[in-house]
Amino acid sequence: MILITYFLFLILTLILLRCLQIKGKTLRNPLIPRQKIRVSGQELCFIILFATGLMAFSAPAGLDLMALRLLLLEFLCLLLLGLSCYRAVWTLPSVLYTAFLAWLVIGIFYSPVPSYGVRVFSKYIYALLIILAASSLVRSPHVAITALIWSRRVALFALITYFIPFVGAYILPGVFWYATAAAIHYISIIILSLALYVFNGHRKGDLALAFLFALPCIIWVFRTSIMGTTLALMLFLFFRYKVKALPFMFGALVLFVCAVFFIPSVKEKMFFDESSASISDVQSGNISFDNINSNGRFAMWEWSLDRFYDPKPLTGRGTGNLQETFYSLRHPFGTIRICHNDYVQMLCDNGLIGVILFGASFLSLIFHCFLVYSNRRHTPMARLCALVAGPSLAGTMLTMYTDNVINYTMATLSFPCATYGMMLGLLHAERKQRHAV
Repeated sequence: MILITYFLFLILTLILLRCLQIKGKTLRNPLIPRQKIRVSGQELCFIILFATGLMAFSAPAGLDLMALRLLLLEFLCLLLLGLSCYRAVWTLPSVLYTAFLAWLVIGIFYSPVPSYGVRVFSKYIYALLIILAASSLVRSPHVAITALIWSRRVALFALITYFIPFVGAYILPGVFWYATAAAIHYISIIILSLALYVFNGHRKGDLALAFLFALPCIIWVFRTSIMGTTLALMLFLFFRYKVKALPFMFGALVLFVCAVFFIPSVKEKMFFDESSASISDVQSGNISFDNINSNGRFAMWEWSLDRFYDPKPLTGRGTGNLQETFYSLRHPFGTIRICHNDYVQMLCDNGLIGVILFGASFLSLIFHCFLVYSNRRHTPMARLCALVAGPSLAGTMLTMYTDNVINYTMATLSFPCATYGMMLGLLHAERKQRHAV
């Protein structure tokens, strides 16, 4: 059945390339089905590219379709930038992230494994390319909402396949990203559903979908995505209600603590001896890191930092160095191939300079989204994109602390980054309209 994966990959690729050749297409407005909207071929290409980020096309043997798909998407972003009638919108976050990418390139030159450095760089650059592509293409709120709604539909279809074993394993093997990446992707879909609830007439269906997409991380007992969802929800509340949100944010934190201590499967996975961990231990500060089951993460991080970061804390040992070490199994942790922490990898490869540039770019992006959402003079669609991009990126950034999220960049970072790019394009259209008046 693996032939289905190759066939679908080929079909989707041909569709994306075909979109670049057509002048336009008439679509239904996803919020008002009776209303028709007209999009250009380039806009349609971006909509499909954005909406299918959860599709990985991983093949168990033979051609590495995931790597090929990433390169194809980056090539399409460059094509869209070249073909678009508008220029990409540059902001401080984009400039800082470009500086971070430049530092990664420098790191390739002093890396002992430059080929792995190029691989790591290709995963990081996609976030910038999709921001620029979205900012240059999206000038209509119809394009933005269509891309967002279509992405949720794909995510919903994927969710169904995850819980019908024979579909994911036999009918559509490897078409969608594995559960770890999907659970992180669903953080953005949760925030999207909540934002649509706020801006789209408080429909109960959007609220129900937000709850539905929050279930997988609990059912699968993924602590990483549980933490990311909690932070994203807290920041969503802060965006929405400012200081008044503090009690609600505390409530979200309480829900997280309750999930850890009162859901048996989560508690069992969190602690070595779950019978000795309780809420009273949290209140008294008696929870010890020694009782937290990190699945060997703490030891991996300590070993990696001692070997690669401590000797050169400012610059690290070179882009891709840590990944090559784990891929080649030249470490004392068995067959583990990733260190499960993007920040540790950045410190080991590119030092404090890399982490500071990366953190500054994304934190400034979140702050920019907060400013845009807080300004009611902006259009509802631009504010909706800001409300989605900021909190979902914050949640995704937290998951990077206990997983190698960059490896799944097509399904994780691309969503909040592309939504931010759409926000920039809509803001640019606003300014042009004001000047025209």
